[in-house]
Amino acid sequence: MTYHKVILKPKKEDSLLRFHPWIFSGAIQSITGEPEEGDLVEVYGANNRFLAIGHYQIGSIAVRVLSFQPITIDLDFWKERIATAYHLRKILRLAENDNNNTYRLIHGEGDNLPGLIIDVYAHTAVMQAHSVGMHHARHIIAEALVAVLGPQLKNIYYKSEATLPYKANLGSEDGYLYGGDIEDVAMENGLKFYVDWLKGQKTGFFVDQRENRSLLEYYAKDRSVLNMFCYTGGFSFYAMRGGAQLVHSVDSSAKAISLTNKNVSLNFPEDPRHAAYAEDAFKYLEKMGHNYDLIILDPPAFAKHKNVLRNALQGYRKLNAIAFEKIKPGGILFTFSCSQVVSKENFRLAVFSAAAQSGRSVRILHQLTQPADHPVNIYHPEGEYLKGLVLYVE
Repeated sequence: MTYHKVILKPKKEDSLLRFHPWIFSGAIQSITGEPEEGDLVEVYGANNRFLAIGHYQIGSIAVRVLSFQPITIDLDFWKERIATAYHLRKILRLAENDNNNTYRLIHGEGDNLPGLIIDVYAHTAVMQAHSVGMHHARHIIAEALVAVLGPQLKNIYYKSEATLPYKANLGSEDGYLYGGDIEDVAMENGLKFYVDWLKGQKTGFFVDQRENRSLLEYYAKDRSVLNMFCYTGGFSFYAMRGGAQLVHSVDSSAKAISLTNKNVSLNFPEDPRHAAYAEDAFKYLEKMGHNYDLIILDPPAFAKHKNVLRNALQGYRKLNAIAFEKIKPGGILFTFSCSQVVSKENFRLAVFSAAAQSGRSVRILHQLTQPADHPVNIYHPEGEYLKGLVLYVE
């Protein structure tokens, strides 16, 4: 098959020789023909040297690389990449595990498939495209998924309306690519939860906090727990299994609170230790007393673009300052940022500034990141997006 060619400017091929999977528009000298957004293109450097093949797109990232070898991107390619990713999840004891049927199967650049996310919930795979190229490939990807996962896979739900570039005018609609059964209960580390992949955030559940929820369970015994920005209550039901004295879940979304209550009841029916409140986080924190000795702050991304980074850091500082002020002596604070544009250093500085403002003695117990089924490509450090600290507050 013949592809359009992208020719790089002199001395702009170094990042590709280091296997970085993005090519920026400023590095391009010329393009043969007029590729449509989402088309496959081959990338060449000096002396007509082949460098990569990937999806072309409009914007600062002009090409997302699928391979650094001159190969054909066909069904066998997709099957090989998905099989490689699935093998890793089996090594991690996440796939084919009687105690766990929830995990991320494809994590974009971390699995050498930039622009593609696939999460598995029991017998359903939820696919999310972040690029036009992956959107165009969705049907062949679904075919490859069925081939690799076999009869255990009963549904593939495509959920990309909110993640595709809006300027591409694709008119994409979410829906089933395979199957169609609404199987809404999944299991993580022996705990059950309802998944709303039809209308929920991301693919329906925040799979990336699994190991951090387990760590919270370890610390929860006999503590009064506040799960702020609780979404569907993941940290809450782990805290309850860990023996928490009481657990309060707070989110501004009434729908999230409803799902949290359903999830807690699924695991701990009629347990009086739990209560949930649909309320603004900052208002709740401001008015609450010194009632909690374990607080989780897991807000949505405060910054999705660098031009709002300063405001985001002020938000993290303000949020953590209130928690430091209100948490009981001997309390433990789990605090997170999932903003990719907020560096580990910037996040820590915001939290450290908040600690200093409170005047409390604070020690770091753990430094957290995303789990192993959200791998970071060593050549693409930008893939490390989740930052977290577990702090002991005297």
